[in-house]
Amino acid sequence: MSGPTERAVALREWQALSEGMARAWRQAAELQPVPVGITPREPVLEHDGGTLYRYSGGEGPAVLLVYSLVNRAYLLDLRERRSVVQRLQDSGFTVYLLDWASPGPMDRFRSLEDYIEDTLDQAVEQVSSAHGGRPVHLAGVCQGGTLSLCYAALHPERVRTLTTLVTPVDFQTADDLLYHLARHVDFEAVVRASGNVRSLGLNMVFAGLKPFQLFGQRYLALADLADRPDAMADFLRMERWMYDSPDQAGAAFLQFARDFYQRNGLVNASVTLGGRRVDLARLSMPVCNVYATADHLVPPEAARALGRLAGSPDYTERAMPGGHLGVFIGGQAHRELYPWLAEWLQERSA
Repeated sequence: MSGPTERAVALREWQALSEGMARAWRQAAELQPVPVGITPREPVLEHDGGTLYRYSGGEGPAVLLVYSLVNRAYLLDLRERRSVVQRLQDSGFTVYLLDWASPGPMDRFRSLEDYIEDTLDQAVEQVSSAHGGRPVHLAGVCQGGTLSLCYAALHPERVRTLTTLVTPVDFQTADDLLYHLARHVDFEAVVRASGNVRSLGLNMVFAGLKPFQLFGQRYLALADLADRPDAMADFLRMERWMYDSPDQAGAAFLQFARDFYQRNGLVNASVTLGGRRVDLARLSMPVCNVYATADHLVPPEAARALGRLAGSPDYTERAMPGGHLGVFIGGQAHRELYPWLAEWLQERSA
């Protein structure tokens, strides 16, 4: 049984934590709203499925960034010190970003074909036309990488290089938590009942994969950010991004959940888009595949499967320490990954 001394120490620690949390919350409120998307850009193509942006300042080969449908793409340009866009610009590239549109009620029938064979295809055509008709450097992140894989397999002649970052390919590895959640769900009934799939429900699913880290450690550590405005602003930017997810178009969500998670369609080449089969053996362009060694959303084996499926004779794979987000926005990514990736791209830009 603890004595008076231990109880007094615990009481003082609790009081200090409470005061720190209160101070941190007050300071967080004063910093709102935090800015995101810091690099100047202009829309060069507006489409029902999304907007293509060109970032100011780039003069070199074109790189088209494609992010996930389930989160906002401004994560790639969140702040100056951690902007993927600025790192690529600093390396001499002209950076484009396809920013998917948030689906409204009338978009419930928007399919993966609409996103890949229409919106993404028009974005690629726009970038290519602006750069002398040359094939583009296509770089996809997370689910955006999976969409880019499909596009590149269907249109290999339009893609100069393909880069995938934390991209799932084999959706049924033993340690894939999302697969184990998804394999018995009747997604057709979900979409039939809801139309578009609400972002709130998806956020709860993703957060539930690591509840203690996201809801316990993350918010208890908030007291340590008191009187550190830069660190607090970074925390608030990530909070804004985490809970600013768009809804999902019902038809596309159903296709992705059924054809990729439940049927593992990339591995067995059973995914069809617009009547054409997606066969990763048709990836003839140079491919760079980057994955995280401690990724709870895209386990390493889920990403590394690309190595045995891609038909490219120029396949490069790189493992990065850390989790799903850190591999492309963390400090080590900016110090090590992007200089290395820029060199890889430059060598294949001729």
